[in-house]
Amino acid sequence: MAEDKLRIESRLAQIGSVSEPVTGAINYPIYQATAFRHPRLGQSTGFDYARTKSPTRTILEEAAAELESGDAGFACSSGMAALQIVFTLFASGDHLIVSLDLYGGTYRLLERILSKYGVTASYVDTNDLEALEASRQPNTKAVFIETPTNPLMMITDIAAVSAWAKKHGLLTIVDNTLLTPFFQRPLELGADIVVHSATKYLGGHNDVLAGLIVTKGKELSEEIFFLHNSIGSVLSPTDSYQLMRGMKTLALRMERHQTNALAVSNYLKTHPQIDKVYYPGLPEHPGHQVQSKQSSGNTGIFSFKVTDARYVEPILRNLKLIAFAESLGGVESLMTYPSVQTHADIPLEIREAIGVDDRLLRFSVGIEHSDDIIADLGQALEAARIEVEQGGCAHG
Repeated sequence: MAEDKLRIESRLAQIGSVSEPVTGAINYPIYQATAFRHPRLGQSTGFDYARTKSPTRTILEEAAAELESGDAGFACSSGMAALQIVFTLFASGDHLIVSLDLYGGTYRLLERILSKYGVTASYVDTNDLEALEASRQPNTKAVFIETPTNPLMMITDIAAVSAWAKKHGLLTIVDNTLLTPFFQRPLELGADIVVHSATKYLGGHNDVLAGLIVTKGKELSEEIFFLHNSIGSVLSPTDSYQLMRGMKTLALRMERHQTNALAVSNYLKTHPQIDKVYYPGLPEHPGHQVQSKQSSGNTGIFSFKVTDARYVEPILRNLKLIAFAESLGGVESLMTYPSVQTHADIPLEIREAIGVDDRLLRFSVGIEHSDDIIADLGQALEAARIEVEQGGCAHG
């Protein structure tokens, strides 16, 4: 079968496996070199200095571009580094329209760093085209979308927003961290740039810090290449190798994450101590139909609200299998408390307006057996109920 006809599961498993021409190594090697010999004056092997281009990173970047149906890929030292490079496309006086429910680190980058250089942002429900139009200004340059959003799992119709943006000459940038190209490919839906915190599902093992950018179009790809090289926040050869190794099993992991998340969210939505579950895989989720239209599956992360904020501390303290830890997308189940951890940099009034309050917990469901995950949740919820009823716990 021709390589371009291979299904994504096969393309993931084969990353780098036919790229080493000398030895035929199945795993592409780590080229630790930072400098490369020139054959003669005016000639290059294609590699000159590792910040600009290095062999191991190149294989990863080519795989990322191919998986996302893009023209060029760029591997960065973290997800935030990837965002910094993309946002450096914009200059003083430029305005961005950004998803209302947003990862706190992205908000921090926009409001505390880029604002110093005159870049402004408006935060709207990006699935509301009327809200987008109302927020558009003469100096608006781009729409930045998280879909699903973190942590409230709001869904944006990528094709609809991309079409609206193109009509007005705006770029569409999509953070595809939570679904990965295995389940969702925004560039195929009209977006111009995709970014990933590759630390999460792409790496998948909580052991590598990385970011990815994938672009569509020659001019945009050349501009991001210039910024990537100039800023210099590139991914090391060793981390590039580790990320490729993680991506080889992405299909298997995402399928298991999705299955487990659906099972656990169904358990929680009927639990008497749970007020609400935010998971687009549930038919009752308001974004379920759009998600089903533009994606082939669902992520392994969701959020839920307990009925009483006093439950939060004892739930987190009594977890055994599940780790109370930040981050997401690894094989191990992790739970975090967004209002004081991942989203602490977002002002209280904004958090509360969108629902990131002191009753919200975010759960990255791992690949353990779903029965064991549910059993751990059940015992932690019961321990919290007993403590609260006995007056032994009062949340901050």
